[in-house]
Amino acid sequence: MNFPAELKYTKDHEWIRVEGDVAYIGITDYAQGELGEIVYVDITTEGETVDKEEVFGTIEAVKTVSDLFMPVSGEVLEVNAELEDKPELVNEDAYGKGWLIKISVKDAADLNELLSAEDYKALIAK
Repeated sequence: MNFPAELKYTKDHEWIRVEGDVAYIGITDYAQGELGEIVYVDITTEGETVDKEEVFGTIEAVKTVSDLFMPVSGEVLEVNAELEDKPELVNEDAYGKGWLIKISVKDAADLNELLSAEDYKALIAK
C-alpha cells in the first residue's frame, strides 16, 4: 500500500496535499481498496465553504456508499470533472488523477491536527 509522505491524512481515510494557497483532497489507497470498485462520486459542494469534519460529498462503490469528510475547513473551488465519466480513477490513481476536490484552506493551523503518513499507517494497522 502507498502512503506518500508529503500528504496529510485523516482518521476517516482522506488525504490532503497543499500546493501554495490551494489544497487537493482525495481518499487514501487503503480506503479505495476497502471500498472496492468505485462506480460514482457525488460532490455538490462546489463554491461552498465546508467546515472541518463536515460531509462534502459521497462516494459509491458496488456494495456501499460512504460519506466524504473535509480534513480542514475551506471553500470548495473545484470538483474533479474527470470522475463524472471515470470514477474508477479513484481506484487506479488515488493520490493523482483520482483526487476529489480542490479547496482554498480557511485556516492553515488545521493542517497541524492531521496525521502524518507514519501515524496513518499505525492507525490502519490496528
